[in-house]
Amino acid sequence: MKMKIVAVAMTALVLAGCADTGPKQGVGTVAGAIGGAALGSQFGRGTGNVAAIAAGTLLGAFLGSEVGKSLDAADRQQVDRAQARAYAAPVGERITWNNPQSGNSGYVVPTREGTSANGAYCREFQNTIVVGGKTEQAYGNACRQPDGSWKVTQ
Repeated sequence: MKMKIVAVAMTALVLAGCADTGPKQGVGTVAGAIGGAALGSQFGRGTGNVAAIAAGTLLGAFLGSEVGKSLDAADRQQVDRAQARAYAAPVGERITWNNPQSGNSGYVVPTREGTSANGAYCREFQNTIVVGGKTEQAYGNACRQPDGSWKVTQ
């Protein structure tokens, strides 16, 4: 399974290298492809699983590329800080961020909490990013690990 994800991610790396993109867009494409492949690997069995990985990789690469075109390192730091604060914020609280230098902004809202099948404390989030006046939204889950860190699960 991990080999399939690695193979698809490596293909995305090669394709990103051939594309005429800036460094932020290239990083966004690769990061999105890897995340999409990991998410796609959770679905189906056999050839259905391979198709899900491929679809996840392509969708992730596209979304990562679009966001990566405009998010710089300072933006990503702001997003990471907001996400970290959202792990402890009350459900429904909007954790905002903005980067006056780039003009980009967004927010993270924890929307639900609960326990996973293995007993881990998990939270569902809505992430909204405004880049160049265009709003993009994403949804995901994160679960607290035994060492206290958080791991995005979807």
